[in-house]
Amino acid sequence: VLASTRRDQAAARKFFTAALTHGRRPVEITTDKAPVYPRGLDELLPEACRVDAARENNRIEADHSRLKARLRPMRGLKRLRSAQTISAGHALVQNIRRGHYELTIDTDPHLRLAAAFTELATAI
Repeated sequence: VLASTRRDQAAARKFFTAALTHGRRPVEITTDKAPVYPRGLDELLPEACRVDAARENNRIEADHSRLKARLRPMRGLKRLRSAQTISAGHALVQNIRRGHYELTIDTDPHLRLAAAFTELATAI
C-alpha cells in the first residue's frame, strides 16, 4: 500500500520498488490504464507481462470497496499519513483473511483473523 499526493512516475516507481522487495517477482502485472505505469514497469520488470485491458482490474477495484465502505462514514481521511496507516492496516487484515501469510495457514478460513490476533498477542 502506498498513499501519495500525486500519481506520477516517482510515486509509481516508489510503489513498485517497495512491492518487489516482498516475495517472488511477478510474471504478470494487472494495472489500470494510468500513463505512468508502462515506463516504470519497463524499467523495473522488463520481463513481466503487463495487462491493462478494459475491466481486467475489476477484481482489484472491487477489493477496494470494503476499505471505501469503512471510510465513507468517516467522510474520508484528512491527512496522507492517516490514509497510509489505515490502508496498510486494512490490507494486513485482508491478507490474513485470505491466508497470504503463514501465520494461520492451517486454520479454518472463518477463524483465521481471530487466530492470527491471538497468535500475535501471545508473541508480543
